[in-house]
Amino acid sequence: MSARLAAHVWVGAYLRRLALADIPAYVTRHGDDTAGAVLVKCAMLDGNATLWRREWDFETDLRPWTQIAAGPEREIDDTTRREAGFDPDLWVIEIESRSGETLLDSDGLA
Repeated sequence: MSARLAAHVWVGAYLRRLALADIPAYVTRHGDDTAGAVLVKCAMLDGNATLWRREWDFETDLRPWTQIAAGPEREIDDTTRREAGFDPDLWVIEIESRSGETLLDSDGLA
């Protein structure tokens, strides 16, 4: 099992990687710097969005990014508000990508 990065370190690296790819990104909710979970909302600029979260895969002991919701952006925003109500340490990163590219499956974002 690999060590986990502090949330703020991972978020900073992800935002930098997105900036290098010319994908606009914003922290819309700042969670706990050390142990906060991260949701990534991808707004596709057509009124729709997807929402991503890391989840344990107990069979492989890995934490892949999983799309947990897709649909109208308003519904995705409602989902992030509900999640934040359950988890006060939660981070929410919003990116804008017409193609839906998130870079979450790219090397360097483990």
